[in-house]
Amino acid sequence: MNPENPALPASILVVCLCAEWCGVCRDFRSRFEQVQARFPQAQFLWIDVEDEADLLHPLDVEDFPTLLLAVGDAPRFFGPVPPQLEMLERLIRAQTGSAGAPALANQPVAELVARIRASRLD
Repeated sequence: MNPENPALPASILVVCLCAEWCGVCRDFRSRFEQVQARFPQAQFLWIDVEDEADLLHPLDVEDFPTLLLAVGDAPRFFGPVPPQLEMLERLIRAQTGSAGAPALANQPVAELVARIRASRLD
């Protein structure tokens, strides 16, 4: 559990995978940052899929924005999301609100979480 907010577990990672050329992504970025301010205990990252293709390989991100949410090393959500502030906040609360929520059974996504934690958060 997170001592600052016992309702949320520790080590929450929220990653938005977008592309600079995507207008929807550019518009979504300010909303993503607004949600980030509401979850100061979480680690939020914005990753451009074209600039960071090596980090993402072998995963292909074709729909924008795509969100990766992990608790600890366990991915809880990976997929496209509507670019709405309320939707993002609900998703974070739903995926992190239960300590027993299952991790995704997707090895490439789990490996991406490990690469992000190793390269961006150390």
